[in-house]
Amino acid sequence: MDQSDKLRLLQSYWYSPRRLHDSPTRYDFPGDRFLPNRSLMDLDRAHTLLTNKTTDFKSSKCNEVYQQKLIESRSLNSEGKRIMVFRGSSKSSTKSIRFVDELRQEMAAISDNKSKQAPYRSIPKAEMIVFDAPGLMDEYYVNIMSWGKNNVLAVGLGPTLYLWNSVDQRTHKLFHVREEDNWPTSITWSEETQTLAVGYTCSNLQLWDAESSKLVSSLFLYSFTIRSLQGHSGRIASTAWNGHILTSGSRDKSIINHDIRARNHLASCIKKHSDEVCGLKWSNEGDRLASGGSEKQLYIWEASKMSSSKFLHRFTDHCAAVKALAWCPYQHNVLASGGGWNDRCIRIWNTQKGICIHSIETKAQISGLEWNRHHKEILSSHGYSTGEDQNKLCLWKYPSMTKVGEFGNHEPRIINLCQSPDGVTVVSAVADETLRFWDVFGPPTTGTSMASDLQGLFSSRNSLIR
Repeated sequence: MDQSDKLRLLQSYWYSPRRLHDSPTRYDFPGDRFLPNRSLMDLDRAHTLLTNKTTDFKSSKCNEVYQQKLIESRSLNSEGKRIMVFRGSSKSSTKSIRFVDELRQEMAAISDNKSKQAPYRSIPKAEMIVFDAPGLMDEYYVNIMSWGKNNVLAVGLGPTLYLWNSVDQRTHKLFHVREEDNWPTSITWSEETQTLAVGYTCSNLQLWDAESSKLVSSLFLYSFTIRSLQGHSGRIASTAWNGHILTSGSRDKSIINHDIRARNHLASCIKKHSDEVCGLKWSNEGDRLASGGSEKQLYIWEASKMSSSKFLHRFTDHCAAVKALAWCPYQHNVLASGGGWNDRCIRIWNTQKGICIHSIETKAQISGLEWNRHHKEILSSHGYSTGEDQNKLCLWKYPSMTKVGEFGNHEPRIINLCQSPDGVTVVSAVADETLRFWDVFGPPTTGTSMASDLQGLFSSRNSLIR
């Protein structure tokens, strides 16, 4: 064995784990940075500590004070706070996760104080504009007003139907019915606002092209025209659009779905109500239909099963006619309904579970409901009352259904209520033959809102709609 082989053998022995473990001499080099040198380990003590759960081993180098300091240094930072604990954003709080409930309570209190100190908007004390509307029917069960996405308000004044353009402030007479006692009783714009559906006292249902002022239908695209959609034998008090489907409800107790694309427009006919169908409203998704009747019942229908006349739910909680219906714009399965004179209640329904989640006594007949699309609120219009709460507009907070405020001391009752396309303004049709515009929804001031346009263009409070 030469000199180089002896040196190599000596080096291998010098760094061997066995030699380092058996040697009484201590060495300062730590070994590899990831694999510590075994000479620095007390393997027997480590094995005993891992396997023995009862004996408390102490060392002169690791006394109780040192161990306590070690625990504290591992769990707290230099500021005395726990490390490696999720606390969310540093801007919101620096408290421990153990105090999340207290944080939520503090944040809720701060939010309540801010809302009390600076309300996000004020409730209108008076109407923005008043239109004279001679010939307006004082009839609770009819729906003679509709505000389309084209910013055109259609309103029936007796035998005449007028169109008022809120952009250029022009009024146009669409038609005048020559037959006596055959006035429009239901008016609804289609979703694309190209067609206006009009139901009459004598069971006629017509489709009008507002731009050309002609009595036509989308069936004209198939090279033929129909002048009315037949099927009912009584007054048509309610209509609702769902794409190419026009749904109508009548005093003959039936609901008819008309497919305006087909030559044979009658898609389905339902006869479940035992009295006049005075309220119809399709959900925002178009998958469910709500129908209210004068017999105090409310039905929920699925669009895919209407041909079988099988309803999803039937609610009998109301004690009067159910005319006012409105689907919630931010909870697709929530429906609001309002009862008549003998009921005077707003009820909020979960149509998925088929239960009533809120019921509010308003002390007055409910003629209309409109959801606020900018804030979680709902507006109700009222008629006859047993007390002093009649003929008003009431704003309710959702989901608590606490009253935010009331306004509009109308002398006679409110017949209909509808909302502008931008969701800022509402118009109430009043039995004193007036239309009253209210800036009640949305932010307090918006330069492009319908409210500011109307305020700037009208110098007088009263104007004629015809």
